[in-house]
Amino acid sequence: MSKPFVVIGSNSFSGSNFARYLLEQGHQVLGVSRSAEPDAVFLPYKSDPSYPDLFKFFQGNLNTDHRAVVDLIRDFSPKYVVNFAAQGMVAQSWDSPEDWYQTNVVAQVRLHDALRKLRGLKKYVHVTTPEVYGNTDGWIIENNNFAPSTPYAVSRASCDLHLMSFFRAYQFPVVFTRAANVYGPGQQLYRIIPRALMCARTGQTLKLHGGGQSVRCFIHIGDVAEATYQVALRGESGQCYHISTSQKTTIRGLVELIASMTGIAFSDLVEISDDRLGKDQAYLLSSAKLREELGWTDAVDLETGIAETLDWVEANLETLLDQPQAYIHKP
Repeated sequence: MSKPFVVIGSNSFSGSNFARYLLEQGHQVLGVSRSAEPDAVFLPYKSDPSYPDLFKFFQGNLNTDHRAVVDLIRDFSPKYVVNFAAQGMVAQSWDSPEDWYQTNVVAQVRLHDALRKLRGLKKYVHVTTPEVYGNTDGWIIENNNFAPSTPYAVSRASCDLHLMSFFRAYQFPVVFTRAANVYGPGQQLYRIIPRALMCARTGQTLKLHGGGQSVRCFIHIGDVAEATYQVALRGESGQCYHISTSQKTTIRGLVELIASMTGIAFSDLVEISDDRLGKDQAYLLSSAKLREELGWTDAVDLETGIAETLDWVEANLETLLDQPQAYIHKP
């Protein structure tokens, strides 16, 4: 049976892929993002044949258009709201931290106070981040032992704690997801995998911060969309679920793999630079809870996912060269 979903942050990489996943399941989707829809190369839901009938988009900024966004959501009467919207980027959060706190805390609190009064809302999925944990020691399970090390991470941890207070006080049906590093076709070009692939195909040099010694898990966006859907439908309110593979790699190892797959010498592809301020060396998330309670499993291994992303880069290279290659801050 079709269920109405609101996807906040539908222009984002994760949000647009989740919107496509919902359309494939036959659900009605209201997408909300603060910017106009970007080029279709970054919006996979537009390739779904049901897109014109089931998807509606509204451009609204939670900082400045709060009332209009809330009114629209109320009129749509969703059963599920999934929120991908956040001021992202770790390094840049040091430059104007007030922007991160405004968007990731103040605007979100205002939104949640309105959502808790919605009738018929079954689940609110808050897509948060492992950055709240700080540097991890081994594989960690879901917890609230936060140790954020950047303004971005502090803002996300603050919002998570705020939502838990709403869950306890109002039984607000919030559930959290924290995913490993997400990648796949359609990702913004300043992220490590598409950036490395673009450099390999255009002869540019990739800056490898700190020599790429930090350890990460990379998970394909298709696996994340399916996990998010299962959490929305069957996750327990007040709980958090990690979405991750068990395949870990250093950033250097990741770029070495990309160099090998694209036939470029590693030394020609990268330039070693200083590490970023406050960068955590490892995020290793145990996803046992998601697997055991909801029966989810990841299906796409890293090499297969990178090959798929490379195909997307090569098929759309002319268009991608005209798109922003670096992060553009929007306060």
